[in-house]
Amino acid sequence: MLKAVRPGLKGSAEITVGDKHTAPSIGSGEITVLGTPVMINLMEAAALDAIEEFLEPGHQSLGTHLDVSHVAATPVGMKARASAEVTAVEGNRVSFRLEAHDETEKIGEGTHTRVVVNVERFDARVAKKGRGSA
Repeated sequence: MLKAVRPGLKGSAEITVGDKHTAPSIGSGEITVLGTPVMINLMEAAALDAIEEFLEPGHQSLGTHLDVSHVAATPVGMKARASAEVTAVEGNRVSFRLEAHDETEKIGEGTHTRVVVNVERFDARVAKKGRGSA
């Protein structure tokens, strides 16, 4: 399932910060700069970019842990880019080192863990849980 996923794989994701990405728009503050949840989403997208093409058919990765610092503000109109690098693969767990930068400086960093699951089995477990039979 994870034969091709290995340390050193890299991915990235980028946005131009718009009003919809700001803290007030997403309910995470009052200052009109890139909201932390959006930066985190960008980091997760970079992690997906690093590994998704290497997963076996019928498998997807799910985020299970994030440890992130948001260290600088990014104004509307500026680009923000996240990068992710696979640091370890253990069983069905993949660990990443994350960074985010705007056009001027580093805005965030951290670590992230994703697990790779068989989508059919995962969906069946979620459906069973939804029926109250967990």
